[in-house]
Amino acid sequence: MLLAEADASAIPIVAVAAERFEAFSAAQPERVRAWLASTGFKPDAGSVAVVPDDTGKIARVILGLGRGDDPWVTGGLAKTLPRGLYALAEVVGPAPADFPSWAALAWALGGYGFSRYKSEPTPERAKLAWPEAANRAYVSFAVEAACLSRDLVNTPAADMLPDHLEQAARDLAGEHSASFTVTTGDELLRANYPMIHAVGRASSSAPRLLDLKWGRASAPKVTLVGKGVCFDTGGLDLKPASAMALMKKDMGGAATVLGLAHMIMAAKLPVRLRVLIPAVENSVAGNAFRPGDVLATRKGTTVEIGNTDAEGRLVLGDALTEAVGESPALLLDFATLTGAARTALGPELPALFTDDEDLATTFADSARATFDPLWRLPLWKPYRKMIESKVADMNNAGDSPFAGAITAALFLKEFVTPKDGAAPSWAHIDTFAWNVADRPGRPQGGEALAQRAAFAAIAAKFATPAGH
Repeated sequence: MLLAEADASAIPIVAVAAERFEAFSAAQPERVRAWLASTGFKPDAGSVAVVPDDTGKIARVILGLGRGDDPWVTGGLAKTLPRGLYALAEVVGPAPADFPSWAALAWALGGYGFSRYKSEPTPERAKLAWPEAANRAYVSFAVEAACLSRDLVNTPAADMLPDHLEQAARDLAGEHSASFTVTTGDELLRANYPMIHAVGRASSSAPRLLDLKWGRASAPKVTLVGKGVCFDTGGLDLKPASAMALMKKDMGGAATVLGLAHMIMAAKLPVRLRVLIPAVENSVAGNAFRPGDVLATRKGTTVEIGNTDAEGRLVLGDALTEAVGESPALLLDFATLTGAARTALGPELPALFTDDEDLATTFADSARATFDPLWRLPLWKPYRKMIESKVADMNNAGDSPFAGAITAALFLKEFVTPKDGAAPSWAHIDTFAWNVADRPGRPQGGEALAQRAAFAAIAAKFATPAGH
């Protein structure tokens, strides 16, 4: 966690906002003023001055807050400060709301490193003493959740195929005394999950549907569905090498959902949680599904395959149909679904799709409160014609080059609209699940984008969140 109990030997950190820096500097001893001037320190957000004492040891650290609105100012310190224990001693000027919790959260997330395959041990990181006013419970399970998701995404596919993902979900269920079942291989056909079976049957690791349940049966039902495509070759519509390089992260939706489930269970939110993960590898073999094939679905409709590389929406379709059958109060799915969403919004901003206006507002408020952004895109009904089929009920890809993220979301919407009765409150999050470059608190690699926002949204609907 890189967070420790307070100790009298901890090196103090003084956080200073730009608008107060001049007055702060003027009040310091001449030696400190000269040091800050000679090092060229400016109180920009995240900037650091390590101030020595007369013996050359670190006396304290001056941390810039900039305008006071950046929660990630401590996000690089675990890796950049000399190893040792530090403590947030003073905040001079405006800072983000609940800054003690944010200082701890950003510090811990920024110190994350994926070292499973490194022969040398990870360098020791600097630690932060728990700030006195920090919400320890929230910070702890939020960091655990993000690191779980990051580890799963960062693990190469050879060690994160459907059987490995099953074990990760099984371990999480055991940690929280949740029930766990799995439907594997040809059992999927007997249990009527034909699209999950079709997408994953060409892999040496059999396709499966993971099903975790937790909480009182009488509590409001919250169901999370995560795309678990553990590697995506594109199938017979094979991806080029450049597009395949990051496909170990195509189970990023499943990874995000497992971390989110950990947050919900650790916080003991008063909900009946269900997690459904269709875990497959979209591989190439003689029994792979083909362009032009028509697949049956759990819902009873049919899908023409316009492109085998649009496989995520297929496995999600069967899982969403199963989810809707229980009439949950809230249904969320996370998926690394489309390049079109990345073209529209870039890698840092997941796309949110929902036709529930209250849920959209809750998500927007939660995203702002947790500094975990996403952006709403429309479920534009006129584009439904782009995925029509002449031989089946619809096509999984269609032949239009336009609005790929929207048509994918409209495809999923078909499976959350029951034949009888009202559709549940549903949102689809199209995420990249990856940081393309290091940012404070968010190192390059797998990332649980919109995880904290989703937790806050769920807590806002069903309980008071722990901290945020």
